[in-house]
Amino acid sequence: MYPSDDERTHTMDDGVRVEVDVTDESVCRVVDESRQLSPITSVTRSATPGRDAVTVEFTTDTAADVGGANEVFSYDDRTVYRFTEAAESTSDCACTVVEDEGCPVHHLEAEEGVLTVAFFAPDLDAVRRIVSELQESFGGVSLRQLTRSDRSDDGGDPVFVDRAELTARQREVLDTAHRMGYFDHPKDANATDVSEALGINRSTFAEHLSAAQSKLLDSVLER
Repeated sequence: MYPSDDERTHTMDDGVRVEVDVTDESVCRVVDESRQLSPITSVTRSATPGRDAVTVEFTTDTAADVGGANEVFSYDDRTVYRFTEAAESTSDCACTVVEDEGCPVHHLEAEEGVLTVAFFAPDLDAVRRIVSELQESFGGVSLRQLTRSDRSDDGGDPVFVDRAELTARQREVLDTAHRMGYFDHPKDANATDVSEALGINRSTFAEHLSAAQSKLLDSVLER
């Protein structure tokens, strides 16, 4: 039974919007494709009636010959590709981990091998549980954005973050990434842009960013 509009609105008002980056090479085929078709700006998934297969469509502004995926539509400078794979092959993907906790994936995109998964969680306990599950299943999981709904009834839920927990280099990485628009939606800068501005390689940037976000996540989720 689907929730009513009022129930959906109540859930959104009381919930948390979460964006998580996953850099594990084995996370899904879309991440692999994003290395040559970057950026992939949207991804949709649908199961067949018998649920024995999953059809995936993704949109990119880079036209290419994608093995095993068919070009199904093009508009402006964007191209939509589609492929189908066995349902069991997606049982360990990041989307399944999130949806197994009862939170449908709201948005998916991929760029240069990084998958961004957005979803709405009912509370911070659910966020903590889902992020922990993702970290157990994949490497390179970091919190990209965490947004609480406006709550006029309880005055909010303030969280205090000790900046001293971050090293000077981690603060510099976060500040530069934020200033350049790395966390914006859509991004104004990608990992390569930020790492070049910092004078470091992408892997070092990813390590600093992941470490800093893990410390912030511990504070926000009270771990």
